[in-house]
Amino acid sequence: MRTKLIFVRHAESTGPFVPELDRTRGLSERGQASLIRMGEMMGEVQIDHVVSSPYQRAMLTVQGLADARGLPVVCYDALRERQLHGSEYPLAGEEFHGAIQQSFEDKHFALPGGESFEEAQQRALPVIKQLLREHQGQTVVIGTHGNIMVMLLNAFDERYDYTFWRSTTMPDLYEAEFEGEQLMEVRRLWS
Repeated sequence: MRTKLIFVRHAESTGPFVPELDRTRGLSERGQASLIRMGEMMGEVQIDHVVSSPYQRAMLTVQGLADARGLPVVCYDALRERQLHGSEYPLAGEEFHGAIQQSFEDKHFALPGGESFEEAQQRALPVIKQLLREHQGQTVVIGTHGNIMVMLLNAFDERYDYTFWRSTTMPDLYEAEFEGEQLMEVRRLWS
């Protein structure tokens, strides 16, 4: 009996990034508009549970899917985005991408005030394993973020790496099928 986890990377958020305000950033107009298309794409998909990062942009991205099915959105703090760096060490552009790439290559690498790849992955992975145990044979939507989403997929298959992360969009949807805790297949649903 296969369990499906549909990872939903949040839609485009409002900016700019400010670490202290990251949890409360909502969705941009473009991000909100993309939710209509997502709802249409996912309209016939059976969804049994909806969970999310506690960050506003992740919750808002999956709220419509939950509402359409009369389901609550259950938040898990452990699914929050990885804190790449502290507020005293802001990054942007290629410097930001370079730090992400280095963290995929060295899972113990961490910038001042930030979490390493391994720390963030190990923080969120128990929630995924719990969902797989508690919802066997069901479909669970997970409102998430690009970095932590790829780290979680990487825990089951190392092909999900920095290059894959760079290829993701906002929003993005990936259906991961599991037998127990073994990842069997991943399909991209967003196009």
